[in-house]
Amino acid sequence: MISRIDHISIAVKDYTKALHFFQNILGAIPGARAQNKKMKYHWQIFSFGDLSRLELINPLGEDTFLTNFLKKNKHGGLHHISLQTPDIQKTMQKLDDHHIPYFGYNEYGDFWKELFIHPKDAFGVLIQIAEFNPDDWLDKTLVFPKNQKWAVIKNKKGCTLSLAHPGGGKVRLNLTQAEIKELISELEQSV
Repeated sequence: MISRIDHISIAVKDYTKALHFFQNILGAIPGARAQNKKMKYHWQIFSFGDLSRLELINPLGEDTFLTNFLKKNKHGGLHHISLQTPDIQKTMQKLDDHHIPYFGYNEYGDFWKELFIHPKDAFGVLIQIAEFNPDDWLDKTLVFPKNQKWAVIKNKKGCTLSLAHPGGGKVRLNLTQAEIKELISELEQSV
């Protein structure tokens, strides 16, 4: 039902300060971002070296879904955890079968379908479950072109093998010449 944790979302009052902290100090790489005028908030996805992700959200006005949260948490804080599902309809059915209430079901075209489970029903944590392609939300330098699954780059000690990560983006492995030979041997044995 759940493929993985996609990101944690942090609500902040001062987006500029938060951006500086996560990007310039901790080295997060900015990805997709947008403003939702209807719900009056801004969001931006960031990724770290192993493609761990976080999202910063901040209000664009006084009366938003973030207002009470930020009153209670004057410095901001963890707002929700986002989980990826390969099939939102099957997820909804499983939640229904187990009498787990959810709310806020939205479809934004084919690229994002979501629902939420209230903290009272999820042990104190707001959970967002969404169906989407994770590469769509990353900086394009972090993803392979469509239909490419790997790349090999020679270096002084051997090579760097980059593989498409199922959670989006690339994972890189540095291999020595001995490890390359061992990998080739294992690949040949599997054919």
